[in-house]
Amino acid sequence: MDRFKKVGILLGSSVLSLGMFSSVAGASTPVDGQPERVQIQVAATDTVFTKEDLIKKFREFFPKQFDFLTTDDFQMSNPHIYPNDDTLRHELYFSKTVNGKDIYGSVGFVGKDLDIENFYYQPADITEALFPAKVSKEEAQKKAESFVNNFLGGKGYKLETDTYNYYPQQILTEPIRYSFSFARTENDVSIADQRMEVSVLGNGEIVSFYKMSTQSKSSTFDDVKQIKENDEMVAKVKEQLSAELNYQINYDYATGDRKVQLVYQPTSKLQGVHAISGKWLTPNGYVEDFPEKTKIEMLAENPLPPKQDGITVDEAKKIAEKLLAVDSDKVKLNINSIHETENYNGQEVISVQYMYEYARGGSGTNLDIDKQTGEVIQYSDIKNHLLEELGEKTENKKAISQQDAIAKAVSYAKEWVPSYLHDYAMPVDDPYFEEWQGGYYVTFPRIVNGIVVIGDSISVGVSADGSLNSLHVNYQETENWPSSDQVISEEEAKAKLEEALSLKLTYLKHAKNEDKDHYDLVYVPAFNGDSYSYLDANTGEWNNFLDDKNSVSISHPWAEDELNYLISAKILDVKDPENFNADASITKGEALKIIMNSLTYFYDGPGYYGRENVKQTFDNIDPKHPLYNVVERAVGAGIIQTNSKKLDVDSPITREELAVWSIRALGFEQAAKKSNIYKLDFKDADKVQTAYTGYVALASSLGIIEADQDQFNPTREVTYAELAVSTVRLAHEIAENGRGLRY
Repeated sequence: MDRFKKVGILLGSSVLSLGMFSSVAGASTPVDGQPERVQIQVAATDTVFTKEDLIKKFREFFPKQFDFLTTDDFQMSNPHIYPNDDTLRHELYFSKTVNGKDIYGSVGFVGKDLDIENFYYQPADITEALFPAKVSKEEAQKKAESFVNNFLGGKGYKLETDTYNYYPQQILTEPIRYSFSFARTENDVSIADQRMEVSVLGNGEIVSFYKMSTQSKSSTFDDVKQIKENDEMVAKVKEQLSAELNYQINYDYATGDRKVQLVYQPTSKLQGVHAISGKWLTPNGYVEDFPEKTKIEMLAENPLPPKQDGITVDEAKKIAEKLLAVDSDKVKLNINSIHETENYNGQEVISVQYMYEYARGGSGTNLDIDKQTGEVIQYSDIKNHLLEELGEKTENKKAISQQDAIAKAVSYAKEWVPSYLHDYAMPVDDPYFEEWQGGYYVTFPRIVNGIVVIGDSISVGVSADGSLNSLHVNYQETENWPSSDQVISEEEAKAKLEEALSLKLTYLKHAKNEDKDHYDLVYVPAFNGDSYSYLDANTGEWNNFLDDKNSVSISHPWAEDELNYLISAKILDVKDPENFNADASITKGEALKIIMNSLTYFYDGPGYYGRENVKQTFDNIDPKHPLYNVVERAVGAGIIQTNSKKLDVDSPITREELAVWSIRALGFEQAAKKSNIYKLDFKDADKVQTAYTGYVALASSLGIIEADQDQFNPTREVTYAELAVSTVRLAHEIAENGRGLRY
């Protein structure tokens, strides 16, 4: 490490992310890995590689495939290392416009031999990767397996089936992407932190992979011959297995909708068991006795007064300036903007965007202050990392203890968010320890009706020196909390957990291991064979976070594939599949919703920047209207006109009106307006409105809307089936001409 000159720190997204707090208490580190590592840029090394060296290695790995790229199409970034890993890494980026379409990608190299660690590529031509894809998932899997074995040195790797590859929505203008995860094995046992991720486009092209390069020549592994039998360990786990009743908040980030349900989950204390010694795995290491259930102790028995009764923008600025003050001549705090808005929980907040400026640049983010209470509810400290980068932060010789970190976290919660404390309890699980910096993330779970709420918590980050590193209050207003009167009994839930229990043998490192290079053999619990199951407390049925139980399939003579894909992609919502009629007419509002959700991503819920400056184009479509965001997005895209004060979203849409929308979405409006240059060859051409002639001609010639027995039927109402087929065709045209709806 001494030979590296550290010049900067780039924070990985998950270092300050709440994503690492996913257990009931929200504070346990994931059993099968650690948070994303932090990159440290370096300026001087013993081995110097040029851009040409990296390009040469890249071309050796991908012979002939990228011959169209020249040296000028590549850029090289500064080399970097990771904490506790002095292996040098380099990044190479490339971009080029080919036939009017942009292609781009990146390659990551590791070590003195410049092994390729990661690769990403966005090709110019994705037509065959769009729905319906050229290759199936099964065919893509074979391609991925072949690639791993033949190009990535995949001997000893095996395909993982229990992986998190979940995309809530897939727009039709983007290619279908199949993702596969492979784990390296030792003694035919998967190693948790040695994996490969490979993505295959729907056209069969390998477009990305990532290979975790954590293997060390000095790594040691528990002897698999010494493990206790699986059945014996299952029985041991069942003895300690208990069912905990929790409120679970299911949040749809696209719409802002929340649904609360009561679920049973195994105790969060159950993380795993050492396969040889039989000791229980905890965040603090292995213990002989199973950890006792933590008694719920509220942070405050009664509501405490807020820091202040309401707050102005000027007062928020003063609070921010005090909290963000930095003691350094090299750094200057600049408040960029302050605005009132709603956060993702629907709370009124004052958001302060700020920047720490220094000689060669700046780093910034934002903090949120509750408008009603004057309390800081979202804050992440970045000045400590910045001061360390500038060489002004001295190392803390003795890192804070876990007990002291919890005490500090409690004091920070009382200082900054007192009015929330009566809804939250002391931690029910051990804090998450951040090994590199020596600090802790302490999580206080929300309690409602004496039940822990999964999804709502106060998280406090305490640095190694005891200073406040982060503060995040997750509080979602919910009017009706389900009653626990009708849930199945704890005994019945425990029986179902026992029935579904299985143990997966895994090699993993634990942060508290004295030998940092040693891998333990651990039995990790799973229920119904995966890591994402939960038990519905009311029905007693198993559900899965990744499976859409509401997904339906419908039949249709000529639009079945398109309709079912729209349903699976969450573009078309069919609540009653048995009575759904795909040949029924569709309203303008529903058609607009399907088209916009097919062609572009957008957030339909509260709490994004700019929400406070909403506009209203039509008198009858105000911000509270369920189609408000769809309509305003369509207006912004130029798909619907604004020459009327009202938009009749409940009337059916005709075929000629759909032609108009489609051509506008393509960006061909100006050409379509020249109606006198078009001649329609349909038998019913005279029934097409003159103003719509160009739109109909273009939509027909492009195959977006086809004639029926030489009749266009311009005034016929569009059906769900017709819209599904035409929308898929429209998406192909948009993807091919590269326009896209980037709003």
